[in-house]
Amino acid sequence: MEIDCTKEKVIVLYLKRYWQLYAMLLLPLCYFLLFKYVPMFGNVLAFRRYRPGMGPFGTEWVGLSYFKRFWSDPAFWRAFRNTLILSVINLVINFPIPIIFAILLNEVRIIPFKRMVQTVSYMPRFISTVVVIAILGELLSPSTGIFNILRQQLLGKAPIYFINEEKYFRLIYILIDTWQYTGWTAIIYLAAITAIAPDLYEAATIDGASRTQQIFYVTIPSIMPTIMVMLILNIGRLLSLGFEKVLLLYTPDNSMVSDIIDTLVYRTGLANQNYSYATAIGLFSGIIGIILVTSSNALSRRLTGEGVY
Repeated sequence: MEIDCTKEKVIVLYLKRYWQLYAMLLLPLCYFLLFKYVPMFGNVLAFRRYRPGMGPFGTEWVGLSYFKRFWSDPAFWRAFRNTLILSVINLVINFPIPIIFAILLNEVRIIPFKRMVQTVSYMPRFISTVVVIAILGELLSPSTGIFNILRQQLLGKAPIYFINEEKYFRLIYILIDTWQYTGWTAIIYLAAITAIAPDLYEAATIDGASRTQQIFYVTIPSIMPTIMVMLILNIGRLLSLGFEKVLLLYTPDNSMVSDIIDTLVYRTGLANQNYSYATAIGLFSGIIGIILVTSSNALSRRLTGEGVY
């Protein structure tokens, strides 16, 4: 009993000493509770029929009816295929780029230039997606866009409505993602690199290792835990692409490649007001995400000993 009382006293003293930190924690905690956990109760609509004006949690139990429905829906499988293809391409291209950028930026020895490049690279992250797509629309416009003007004047070719073309949609999406998030994501890797003990580089230099060898044998192995955690998180978001970006780039002509799960849920739920069916599709996507995170975390722990949990 004396030991338990002592532990309670220690906890009380600790809370009194650091109460400001716990007070600061309340705001993000409330955010996650209100916007992440409370909406989970709405998943019950995937198993109940929703009728407007007759309660927020549906009127009758239908079981797996909506799941069976989208399982045989060609539109769902087209959206699933588009989501998977675009996500995998995005992961393969845009996951290593910030790592390479952070390593190269760390090798820059001119500090003012390094800070300028870092600032310029992460600033696009703060530009609204709507503004980015609007700027892109002007640049790629078939009548006034700079790219089409150059095509006409230099190559003598007819203008192309790039955004409206199926074959250019995925390329445009990937390039926008690269421009917006490379510098921002690189901050995480730069922080991991700065935490590497200088003694490791000194020892490598004494052993005659070049700068390139130091990158491969010191820098990359040291930030590998951070890389694995980021990879697991990215795999978990494999079926959750940037909905706003895809929706703004979406046109009837490129719909065969631009219609993803999120746009299908939006169109089914909000546009057509079939909330139960849209909830079932969204729940299926979430379950796949959980499976991907769990599997990739287990694989990472087995191969590298690192994981998210």
